[in-house]
Amino acid sequence: MKTLFLNPVARRVRGQAAFTMVEIALALAVIGFALVAIVGVLPLGMEVQKQNREDTIIDHDANFFMDAIRNGSRGLDDLTNYVYEMRRFTQEFDASTNPVGGQSISVFTYNTNSITPTLNSAVVANYPIDRGSRIIGLLSWPKYAPNPAVPGNFYSNNVVAYVRALSGAATEKVPQRDANVRDLAFSYRMTSEITPLPMPVDTNSIYARNLQANLHEVRLLFRWPVIPLGNVGPTGREIYRTQVGGQHQPVQDTNQVLYFFQPTIYRKQT
Repeated sequence: MKTLFLNPVARRVRGQAAFTMVEIALALAVIGFALVAIVGVLPLGMEVQKQNREDTIIDHDANFFMDAIRNGSRGLDDLTNYVYEMRRFTQEFDASTNPVGGQSISVFTYNTNSITPTLNSAVVANYPIDRGSRIIGLLSWPKYAPNPAVPGNFYSNNVVAYVRALSGAATEKVPQRDANVRDLAFSYRMTSEITPLPMPVDTNSIYARNLQANLHEVRLLFRWPVIPLGNVGPTGREIYRTQVGGQHQPVQDTNQVLYFFQPTIYRKQT
């Protein structure tokens, strides 16, 4: 009679422990709960990253525009690749701050002959914003200006520029020729307000009058994102302020008046 002996290796394999189906199911359940938590937090993290990127871009662009307005820059022709439309709203008021007539709107684009304005309104004829000096000169318009024809009346001006971000991904910048890529690039609406220093209490002081004549506050309001018809969404809003010393001088350019700061020239008030 023969005796059968089992292979010791096979016997040892059968004796090893392993995961049961119940344990595998429990492990998959734990992993599933963790993945659900990660997927739930991921959109929030991406939104925070997007907001931080937009805030960084706005901060860089605001510093650039502030320096350009403060210095009265006239050679920044590269701005024509980014500022694609501008609007100037003008309303006249009498001495009692009552509106006189209706509001006038002037719209400026890069090419008045071939580009339809984004905001669906008439373009100022024969005055394209095809050079940097015109863009800075329009952004530097004063918030308030007297009406020389009617003593006591004044104009209130509101200048708005629609800008594709100067900072950001290089694929969105010139020489990018794909209109779809440019349209999807990050854009914002910038409102420029320039007001003189409020009149000090000591109006009899020559120093105080000189200070008011040569010191202005520049206020830039950024709103984003830009949605159709030139409106903006409710999420992004930043305000930047600075003070500029020097003459705020008007300059005639064809059929428009531009304004530039001259920080090295001051006007004396007697």
